[in-house]
Amino acid sequence: MRILNFKKLVFLGLALTVILACNSLTGATPQPAATLDALYTSAVETLNAMSTQGAVSLTQQPSPTSTLSIPTTSPIPLQTFTVVPAQPSTRCDAAAFVTDVTYPDGSSVGMGVAFTKVWRIKNIGICRWTTSYALVFVSGEKFGAQNFVSMPSNVGPGQTVDLSVQLTAPNRSGHYQGNWMLRNASGVLFGVGDTSSASIYVDVNTSGYAVLGYDFIGNYCDAQWSNASQALPCPGADGDNRGFVLVQNSPKMEDGSTAPNKGLMTFPQGIRDGLITGKYPGVTIQSGDHFQAWINCMYKANDCNMIYKLQYQIGKGAIQTLGQWNEVYEGQYYAINIDLSALNGQKVKFILTVLANGSPHEDYALWIAPHITRLSAQPPTATFTASPSPTATATATRTATPGTSYP
Repeated sequence: MRILNFKKLVFLGLALTVILACNSLTGATPQPAATLDALYTSAVETLNAMSTQGAVSLTQQPSPTSTLSIPTTSPIPLQTFTVVPAQPSTRCDAAAFVTDVTYPDGSSVGMGVAFTKVWRIKNIGICRWTTSYALVFVSGEKFGAQNFVSMPSNVGPGQTVDLSVQLTAPNRSGHYQGNWMLRNASGVLFGVGDTSSASIYVDVNTSGYAVLGYDFIGNYCDAQWSNASQALPCPGADGDNRGFVLVQNSPKMEDGSTAPNKGLMTFPQGIRDGLITGKYPGVTIQSGDHFQAWINCMYKANDCNMIYKLQYQIGKGAIQTLGQWNEVYEGQYYAINIDLSALNGQKVKFILTVLANGSPHEDYALWIAPHITRLSAQPPTATFTASPSPTATATATRTATPGTSYP
């Protein structure tokens, strides 16, 4: 059968060859379509003739099936990248305002009242602030302040510092604001904010008059003075080893200047860690009352090292501490200004205490003009002599009364 099929295919090929050869001998130009039709017709007739001679069996051979193999692989993780925003250029001197430690914006202050404004500032630059830096008044209400206040200590990048200025409210009611900036060692001003150009400020409202609410020196012998074991006379005698209390009319301050006010001299008992304490009779406190004083060692008391304490008692209750301050002889004196408004309406017995920090040698403690100021709608009938501008601000190490602020 395969031989027969092969012969048929050969015969078909010869027939096509003869037909093509004959057509090529004619002179006429053939038409492509007609030529193709004739070829197709002739080929078909030939195949039909051959099909009568035997059945043609065309067996289709199966083609092998091929399998496409696609290797499978584990997915390759793509790296992810975090876009880091561009950082602004870092400045040498830059600051950020943290908080108002005392007298937040809009606080009320009596006319003529001395007060201490404290800001907490953070060094966000790359340069260290030394004591050659300063806080400088730039504009607005000056409140009788100094032109500048030196940086109290070195402040490294990322550290905070409390900056304070001693102020006195104007003797007229109204709203007042004073603006301050920082100054570096080269005399260049800088401030807070994104561009280090904004000032920090004190913002207060004044009303009423500040009058003397209570004078601790004028009533010092109304207090009960004692050491740790026994009562002490008032006034005492200088050199009494049990401890003593005296009033000095024009005491010489630690920096060598003479105080314009009287001073209360308190000397602790002449033993290690000795003390002297005076408990005053009850004083009814009003909202807006402030305890104010200036503390320091007596002039040339070079070995002075002691702890001041201001405490109080209501009735027979527990003794509470408003604040305490460690004082050594370093040529400076310090302001204390404590808001007593949290004790409004209470009859309070105040306690002044001085403790030797180890040896009591030369622990001559001076309380300059300790008193309570009070707001009044009427001007004061007597003028209270202004106290000196402190060379620094006393910082309390502990407080137990809510609402108490420290200069």
